[in-house]
Amino acid sequence: MKQLRQEIEKHNRLYYDQAEPVVSDREYDALYRELIDLETAHPELRTSDSPTNRVGSKPLEGFTQVRHRTPMLSLDNTYSPEEVTAFFQRIAKTLGRERIPMLIEPKIDGVAVALFYRQGEFEHAITRGDGTVGDDITGNIRTIQSLPLELRGDRVPEELEVRGEVFMPREAFGQLNEWREANGESAFKNARNATAGSLKQLDPRITARRPLDCIIHSAGYLSPSRMVGAQSELFELLDGLGLHRSEKVWRAETADELWEAIEALDRTRGDFAYETDGAVIKVDEFALREELGFTSKAPRWAMAYKFAAERVTTRLLEIVIQVGRTGVLTPVANLEPVFVAGTTVSRATLHNEEELRRKDIRIGDQVIIEKAGEIIPAVVEVLQAARTGQETVFHFPETCPSCGSHVVRDPEQVAIRCVNIDCPAQLKRRLEHYASRAAMDIDGLGESMVDQLVAAKLVRKLSDLYRLEISHLLSLERMGKKSAENLINGIAASKDRPLWRLLFGLGILHVGASAARKLAAHYGSIGNLRDTDIESLVEVDDVGTVMAQSIRDYFDLPETQRLLEELEALGVSMEDEARETPAGPQPLAGTTWVITGSLSAPRDLFAERIRAAGGTVSSSVSKKTSYLLAGEAAGSKLEKAQKLNVPVIDEAGLTNLLGN
Repeated sequence: MKQLRQEIEKHNRLYYDQAEPVVSDREYDALYRELIDLETAHPELRTSDSPTNRVGSKPLEGFTQVRHRTPMLSLDNTYSPEEVTAFFQRIAKTLGRERIPMLIEPKIDGVAVALFYRQGEFEHAITRGDGTVGDDITGNIRTIQSLPLELRGDRVPEELEVRGEVFMPREAFGQLNEWREANGESAFKNARNATAGSLKQLDPRITARRPLDCIIHSAGYLSPSRMVGAQSELFELLDGLGLHRSEKVWRAETADELWEAIEALDRTRGDFAYETDGAVIKVDEFALREELGFTSKAPRWAMAYKFAAERVTTRLLEIVIQVGRTGVLTPVANLEPVFVAGTTVSRATLHNEEELRRKDIRIGDQVIIEKAGEIIPAVVEVLQAARTGQETVFHFPETCPSCGSHVVRDPEQVAIRCVNIDCPAQLKRRLEHYASRAAMDIDGLGESMVDQLVAAKLVRKLSDLYRLEISHLLSLERMGKKSAENLINGIAASKDRPLWRLLFGLGILHVGASAARKLAAHYGSIGNLRDTDIESLVEVDDVGTVMAQSIRDYFDLPETQRLLEELEALGVSMEDEARETPAGPQPLAGTTWVITGSLSAPRDLFAERIRAAGGTVSSSVSKKTSYLLAGEAAGSKLEKAQKLNVPVIDEAGLTNLLGN
């Protein structure tokens, strides 16, 4: 029981505090249920600090803690249809009724929040926390454009605390990951992790760049309380106030109708804009809820039935190691191809060595894989009973499979890393990143060409790109003279790219495209950035202590210093030329802009037009903002600009200022 408690607490920290779970919901629930069964059988061994007595996570450092007006409890959940029937029967017996009006709603796979309105105006927002005290995330919640900051209608309560789930819509989540990967940042595992990480940002400007939404499912407090007497009436009130709630809700009064509703939800949940992982079952009438009451952790009048993620069984044929751009070694399973969740899968991530050992995954095992919102399918379970004795334990390499260098175990992370800067695998990934459209934008230098250049030893380090000649390329497979000329011209053109593109292309850990822009604008040259200290770095907008330390560590490396010397000698621009000698008319010189809302083209294109005309672009409205460029659904930035008397213009207004 002690070991179970420790393991569950570890997974609680990973899930709630770090938004980086390493086990599926089903695996976690199995551990939790095992502990409940043991504590039921041996109540004398139950402890007051057991995770079965807790609701969620501890408060986070960096946020103000706020006490919930009424406890924000979680729901009991089950994967068993029999337990759903038993739940209904217990309620019917307690109430002495055969038919119980119930509502069945989609269980949104998001992050629970409480939102408070006073006299119709949004006041603050709190996370669930431990159910009694949560984190004040008001600034982050204000960035969600679908949430009204002022309630509408003629039935606005004096005070209203609503509770709901913040989530990231499926389509928006996919677009966010595409953007992150294009900008050299790691993709989020799933939408729930992305949402949790977004709400835990200390800087709301970062949250504002994440496509979050929110659906309300209940009220924690309502004054006057007589306004509604049932969940169905609450939904009608929410509709009138402009608060979003589940667009599809089922009704049932018997156990059979209840299960029919759950099955109907399961059949249609793929049509929702958000991920659903189950059904929430609630007694409709509030008077009946009061009669049924609560346990210390959950209401007796509600339950969550969780759908099992689609799982299939296949054989693990081989474990290979992938070496990433930063040198991290990741084990990947090669599988017998199998169809799961709409695609044929032949590879699955094994995450890291710790996960490999924890699940005792061996080559030749029959394994269960799952694709529940994951970017890459994952091995969730080994069928140990199916072992024949022919399976072999995989030993993590002590040397890099690409370059043969000894690897090191990162003491700060669960990672094993190759630190050889000349490692071919790292070199390939660095070259691909450097040449990508989001960085130095070298046309023709894609994955296939990079592989050939490295294999032929024509490029052994990044600076070798600028030593290539047409004659070198003609020896490569399917490379004609015209293609060779185009590639050489593309490489030459990259020498004069803006400084931020070079900074981003160098692949400094934690430095994305946005931060690279800020650093280039602030320092103006590689030399100035190289010579700065951590204290100065953290004063730059969007640069925190972790990024600052990473930048300082990168420029302190002797190999970095050699690389930059070589690039400069080969003609790569190390200064922000646009900053020193702007080309063309500069009608926006000296102005600072913020862009918000939906425009006719991506915001980055408008930002480029502003910068090309001499203006700077910021992510937040302040007294220093010269103009707010606002499209449709501008939200909180528009409100702040109006309060600060910042001029607000549309696309036509920008065009007029640009003089075209």
